[in-house]
Parts: sequence; structure tokens; C-alpha cells
Amino acid sequence: MGIRVAAADELGPGQRKIVEVDGRRLVLFNIENNYYCIADVCSHDDGPLGDGNCEGFQIECPRHGAKFDVRDGSVLSFPAIRDIPSYPVSVVSGSVEVEITDVT
Repeated sequence: MGIRVAAADELGPGQRKIVEVDGRRLVLFNIENNYYCIADVCSHDDGPLGDGNCEGFQIECPRHGAKFDVRDGSVLSFPAIRDIPSYPVSVVSGSVEVEITDVT
């Protein structure tokens, strides 16, 4: 069961929203009317990814330029070498829900 983080009509295509769920900062994206959610933290230096430039499915950390895929959190370029968490997203009755699956 997911946690409601936004109304489905709250984010238009190309928009993002930073949310907090269970003490974690996450970034929710609407890309081509599909929703994706990743941790708002660069695995290189713990910087905030949500402030970075997003092109297609790729977000760039504004601090040092590491790039990640918003669909699954996979690292795409140095200086980061580790993936970041991504979270399943679903739309239920007009609400965008995120499922927190990792344990800290």
C-alpha cells in the first residue's frame, strides 16, 4: 500500500515535487504523464538532486554533475558510482502514491 504524496493533477508533464515520506526527502517527477520517484540525495556527496537539471529521464546533481536515471535511480555518470533509491509509484483514485520498500 502506497503513501499519498500528491494529487494526480498537481504535477503537469515535466514538473517535479519534493516530498517527505517517513523522514526521507524524495523527488516525484511527471515525465510524459508517467510518475517516478527517487531519493532526493546524490550518492556522491548527499547533495539534493531535486534542485538539478532534468532532461528526459536523466537528472543532474547541481553540485558536481553526477547523473541518475529517474526511472530506477541508476547512476549514469561520475563522480557518483552508486545508484540511489527509487520507489514504486501508482495513481489511485486521483492520488499519486509512493511505496517505501527499503529499510534503513
